[in-house]
Amino acid sequence: MPKLTIDGREVEVLKGITVLQACELSGVEIPRFCYHERLSVAGNCRMCLVEMERAPKPIASCAMPVGEGMVIKTDTPLVQKARQGTMEFLLINHPLDCPICDQGGECDLQDQAMAYGYDRSRYSENKRAVAEKEMGPIVKTVMTRCIQCTRCVRFATEIAGVEEVGLVNRGEHAEITTLEKAIDSELSGNLIDVCPVGALTGRPYAFHARPWELRKINSIDVMDAVGSNIRIDARGRDILRVLPRLHERVNEEWLADKSRYAIDGLKKARLDRPYLRDVEGKLKPCSWDEAFDLIAHKMLALDGTEMAALAGDLCDGESMMALKLLMQSLGVPNIDCRQDGAKLACDPAGDAEAGFLFNSGIAGVEEGDAILLIGSNPRWEAPLINARIRKRSLEGDLSVGMIGPAPDLTYAYEHLGEGPDALAALARGEGAFAEILAKAEKPLLILGQGALARPDGCAILALARQVAERSGMAGEEAPDSWNGFNVLHTAAGRVAGLMMGFLPQAGGYELEGILASCEEGTVKLVYLLGADEIDTARLGKAFVIYQGHIGDAGANRADVILPGAAYTEKNGTYVNTEGRVQLARLAVFPPGDAREDWTILRALSARLKMPLPFDNIGALRKLLIDSNPRFGKLDRQIPGVWGAFGAEGPLDPTPITSPILNYYRTDPISRASATMAACSAAFVTGSGEATGIHG
Repeated sequence: MPKLTIDGREVEVLKGITVLQACELSGVEIPRFCYHERLSVAGNCRMCLVEMERAPKPIASCAMPVGEGMVIKTDTPLVQKARQGTMEFLLINHPLDCPICDQGGECDLQDQAMAYGYDRSRYSENKRAVAEKEMGPIVKTVMTRCIQCTRCVRFATEIAGVEEVGLVNRGEHAEITTLEKAIDSELSGNLIDVCPVGALTGRPYAFHARPWELRKINSIDVMDAVGSNIRIDARGRDILRVLPRLHERVNEEWLADKSRYAIDGLKKARLDRPYLRDVEGKLKPCSWDEAFDLIAHKMLALDGTEMAALAGDLCDGESMMALKLLMQSLGVPNIDCRQDGAKLACDPAGDAEAGFLFNSGIAGVEEGDAILLIGSNPRWEAPLINARIRKRSLEGDLSVGMIGPAPDLTYAYEHLGEGPDALAALARGEGAFAEILAKAEKPLLILGQGALARPDGCAILALARQVAERSGMAGEEAPDSWNGFNVLHTAAGRVAGLMMGFLPQAGGYELEGILASCEEGTVKLVYLLGADEIDTARLGKAFVIYQGHIGDAGANRADVILPGAAYTEKNGTYVNTEGRVQLARLAVFPPGDAREDWTILRALSARLKMPLPFDNIGALRKLLIDSNPRFGKLDRQIPGVWGAFGAEGPLDPTPITSPILNYYRTDPISRASATMAACSAAFVTGSGEATGIHG
């Protein structure tokens, strides 16, 4: 490892890093605008200039690799003068917009002008003006503020994989442009984060607040099953914005657009009081006592086999555990958390967790050298996992195969077929891609819900397991500490439900059986815990209790509505697609009479004279851990136990499709969001219908 001297102190650093990185590692701050740790080096802002012994002029430290014996000086009069000159040039054309700029208080240019800039300007020329650019419903532009650092260009090209942002012209006429085209990427909001000035800001957040007015709460995103770490910024009772938090193993420092900007849906169609449906079929507000009395009357008059419960995609672990315990006390075997009908946990032993987890881990995608996608469009189902695959593909020596749909994934792949017959051929070891998987050192497979939410889902799951074992990505033939069998979930609450066993009990019905029984009239009461993605028309004449926070499909069908809390309004446990247990935090209180979901179920159990065995969230979490020790291992990714799962059976030749038809409208919150509606109109152009989900 090379040794160099930085400001009179000798340090030893890794070979291949830059002088800027070496200075940072030694504790010396180097100002920069164009340099970003996750983007390629541009070296065009010149703010990171330092003095190097025997160099004729200051060097750009972001672009200079370290070398043995280098002597670097970062705070000499020459360096200070160079930085002041650079800042002076940058500010020649920069407008005095700080009082009205949304970047004010969080602006790199403000901070570095104070720390490293000159206290006056020698230029009196007129400032240039640049026309605004069209970047879509999410990114607001004020391009006169742009300093041409090209971070946005590099992010769009390298991370997002959409070459729709570029730098045109030269010199004083240089400007960033999209050629008047909206940025069609599910990661476009990250352009706002990487912009060091106020040229790119959030359109939905524009002119709403200053950063020092906001309370900042660390939490977890639930718009998909990635479990991105987020920071919720709130003022009073309003959620004003959501930003990413750094988590190298999950979302790095990026965040998907729906996770950022669907939050305006939390203010629309909110359920803030209990409702009862009257004899005329209209929902009328009522008190909690009236709602509980009617529910208790209905439940106590029925046998357990005549009732059912379904948990939705956004449910936290505590609320599902409380509902499961309540159903058990009533003798109800008909419970299910798979409201898309995915054939998961259909294993003979019932203990092979590897059959429903993303076992390699999200970061493990970067270790793979061959990837097989089955029935999944990761660009819409999990944009941050798709970005990981693209990141790995840019390193080279990666083969990607696709069975199912053939969307633009921002990287090259081989389309192997649309139906399960292509997967059966791989399971038999046939075809060129089967050889690629067999020769790969760390192959991995990503099985999407589109392949599992079919009548032959169990058979497809069994075939995927055979492919994994044949190719050595899992099982006895796999390398030590490597399990490349991955199930990609689309629902934030699904893995927690599977882990705690929120599944049909002995003799109970799964989703299809519950709906069919409702149509027949044998199931007479259904409890929907935030379940909005089912076909509510199939509930027949059943008495429906809906507990949730948005007036979506479930609430429209309900006979009783119990207002719950959104993910920003409660402390809850969520388990992401890789089995990582994380805690979401309360940022604001629920509106009106709405309450946290587990407290509603606890109060209902008391009205039924069957009080659940907990009185606080700590006791409830202990019950969660008792149901599965994984719930006690916070922020850890552990591959599941490998075993037999899936079941051989006939295959349906129908092509496998992705479960998501419209990325921007997949759940009650995003469907209520005006921002997501604008994005849907701009990028999806009407496909996906109203819900964005098959079925």
